[in-house]
Amino acid sequence: MDTPPQFLKKILSQDQALAQIKAWKNDGEKIVFTNGVFDILHPGHVTYLEDAASRGDHLIIGLNGDKSVKNLGKGDDRPINNEQNRAIMLSALSSTSMIVLFNDDTPLSLIKLLQPDVLIKGGDYEVSAKNGSDKYIVGSEEMKTWGGVAYSIDFLPGHSTTSIIRKIKGGNGKD
Repeated sequence: MDTPPQFLKKILSQDQALAQIKAWKNDGEKIVFTNGVFDILHPGHVTYLEDAASRGDHLIIGLNGDKSVKNLGKGDDRPINNEQNRAIMLSALSSTSMIVLFNDDTPLSLIKLLQPDVLIKGGDYEVSAKNGSDKYIVGSEEMKTWGGVAYSIDFLPGHSTTSIIRKIKGGNGKD
């Protein structure tokens, strides 16, 4: 294959992403941002990303790079799929407008750079850190400074990468 598939054009550097987002915003389009590892793509991920994408015109996925995944403490064997393979899988989804890798422990710097209109995280996260929870949506407070909003949306029950890995290793696969 001489030319890469069209969907690979969705994987952008941070500078490329910023330029594209500025163009979309100049056209009055609403930018949605979410982030995660997305190690083994499953129906829960796809459903979550479809829901997130429905909240704006373009869904940007901040993808934890391999170094970032290691720092998250998900286990010595994670990620199962490297960042390039995870980015390829996510970019093939119609709900995805753009993939941007980051290797910080949190996506805060990327969120501040891209300044999306909507920030989405899964239902196990809270929108505000004011109640003292360590499971708050990183960047939700900063979003307010440019008029953005943050939402927590529900997961599809019964689907998780951890349970898939357990099942592969011979466990029952239940969380």
